[in-house]
Amino acid sequence: MSAKYWLLKSEPLTFSIDDLADAPDQTTCWEGVRNYQARNMLRDEIAEADRVLYYHSACADPACVGTAVVVRSGYPDHHAWDPKHPYFDPKCSPDKPTWFMIDIRLESRFDHPVTLAAIRQQPSLAEMPLLRKGSRLSVQPVTKSQFDRIVQLGRK
Repeated sequence: MSAKYWLLKSEPLTFSIDDLADAPDQTTCWEGVRNYQARNMLRDEIAEADRVLYYHSACADPACVGTAVVVRSGYPDHHAWDPKHPYFDPKCSPDKPTWFMIDIRLESRFDHPVTLAAIRQQPSLAEMPLLRKGSRLSVQPVTKSQFDRIVQLGRK
């Protein structure tokens, strides 16, 4: 099975690509997703070796800032059953997990960010879910050609 491609959004004040670079082995779990559609992708679709565009959202200049690779496919988000954790969900338990997460490892940081404005200017990227009105999912599929184009733009 060939790799799939994804865009993962993170607010840089919460967990930036620099935080990922500073993490042990430049690896972290992608936890805290509390949207059922995004959860389903984490649980059912994203697999080890899939490639990721790391996107900084909810900031002055939203942008793709680098790439990562999935090093562990979907597994229960154990933070959901920890009452002391910000992502606690009282309806969730180890025997009935509701929420899932993946592990990612930093692959590269771009030479410069590929801003949302720059993405909008690329005809080849017009069909990205990121550009659809009302699209707010923190986990989004992208095509290989979209992934490759953004990587190319980040390396200019």
